[in-house]
Amino acid sequence: MAPGFAARILAQSEPHGLMFAADRAKVTNINPLTVLIVVPSLQAGAADLCVVDLVRILAAAGNRPIVLSSGGRLEGEICALGGEFIRADVASKNPLVMMRNAGLMRRIARKESCDIIHAHGRAPAWSAWIASRLAGVPFITSWYKGFREQNVFKRLYNSVMARGDRIVAVSDQLAELISHRYGISWGRINVVPLSIDLQRFDPDTISPERVESIRRAFGVEPGAKLILVTGRLLRRKGHHLVVQAVHRLKEMGLRDFVCVFAGEDHGKSRYTGELWDLVLATQTADVIRMTGPVDDLPAAYAAASVVVSAATQDEGLQRTVLEAQAMARPVIVSDLGAGPEVVLAPPSVSEDRMTGLRFSAGDDAALAAALVRLFSMPEAARAAIGSRGRAWVTAHFDASAVADLTLKLYAEAVRNRKT
Repeated sequence: MAPGFAARILAQSEPHGLMFAADRAKVTNINPLTVLIVVPSLQAGAADLCVVDLVRILAAAGNRPIVLSSGGRLEGEICALGGEFIRADVASKNPLVMMRNAGLMRRIARKESCDIIHAHGRAPAWSAWIASRLAGVPFITSWYKGFREQNVFKRLYNSVMARGDRIVAVSDQLAELISHRYGISWGRINVVPLSIDLQRFDPDTISPERVESIRRAFGVEPGAKLILVTGRLLRRKGHHLVVQAVHRLKEMGLRDFVCVFAGEDHGKSRYTGELWDLVLATQTADVIRMTGPVDDLPAAYAAASVVVSAATQDEGLQRTVLEAQAMARPVIVSDLGAGPEVVLAPPSVSEDRMTGLRFSAGDDAALAAALVRLFSMPEAARAAIGSRGRAWVTAHFDASAVADLTLKLYAEAVRNRKT
């Protein structure tokens, strides 16, 4: 491990670790960049939302972002922010389609004089890697989670994400995984965290009426605690572990709580059906709700007593965990759901500094124990945990700091290719 690698996020809060507005202007105003961004879809996944943020950063600094994607409900935001959208089936894993996409990307890169091709997903990354070599432009990949490698074929498929001239990881924890798994030199990996809209996710702006409206929609009785789990219904998110932990809480005699799964179900697997089977088998249907996406997400966080991530594989840096902390909510995360640079938790920090609790991934008993511990605290203690969480996110995941890091990365990638 490189010396001080785990502390890189902390260093970003210091002046010497950032490129501030004056330097950013020098980079973008003299040589504005044209960046071809490829992403499988534009729905609501981590990559999709980060591409929207990336378009905002590039366009605001005078650059030209072009997004190539199969599209989705976020594509309107791309154009509204100043980006250009081109539709193509870049989510396909069909080798023939991927080769056709490589040709399309090469033509776009040459016609539009693209300076960089930036891939946000494995299937389009294979096409982008080929196109970048043919067009002679830098190739960048972004990692948002640790991909499973069940066999040699899966490892080969994933490996394209490690072939970038520059590799972006959203957390130190994920960067270490990439370096260890593929033997990548530290100089090729850049840690660029997610940014959070601190104005949207501000507890002081949420009215009591919005909170009560959400609680009524969730069916939460007055005085009952709300355990909130956001994010898509995917097995790796660990919703089944939350069900098992809730079952343990009921066996302990706890009754005054409701657990809500608020996230999209794309219907591409049997997981949702399996979850319902588990809910029925554990007799937890009276306290578990599956609501689908929530329109007023800030109010949902404000209504929650705790926000939980029970991820069972490396999730990199989850936006929902940061949003919850920005909303001054205590969080409970698995050790694969968030690293120590995301959630301050014992024993890494003293209890008077913690912003949440951490448990071993896959251990529903440990999750239940963490919930009991949090619920046993005085309200003032839980509020203090939430306040520290907002302060932490405000200091280390500010949008302007992330924009500076992103623009510096692009400038260096182009400069290194020219030298």
